[in-house]
Amino acid sequence: MTLVRFLKADGTLDKEVEAQAGQRLLDVAWAAREPLEGACEGVMACSTCHVIVDAPDFEKLPSASEEEEDLLDLAAHATRTSRLACQIILTEAMETLSVRIPPGARNWMGR
Repeated sequence: MTLVRFLKADGTLDKEVEAQAGQRLLDVAWAAREPLEGACEGVMACSTCHVIVDAPDFEKLPSASEEEEDLLDLAAHATRTSRLACQIILTEAMETLSVRIPPGARNWMGR
């Protein structure tokens, strides 16, 4: 079980949800009604599920693939700890994962 923390732009807590190992962060965000579009539904054809991972949690993730790095180059407001939520698979080793949705992100729920 991983505790996923969705943070507001200012870094304060927006929502915490528990998630199972093997789930994609994108699916967890959708279930939690977080405003990630994920227009390609995880097939890496876009960068609309871009999140910014808190630095301590970023170190827990495996390295991004070359294809993911290329897509992040197209994402608005990308940072050193940016990743695509469709490519983050939660594991038992992750006790927590804290992420922010970047400002100006594409927003499928009209928030």
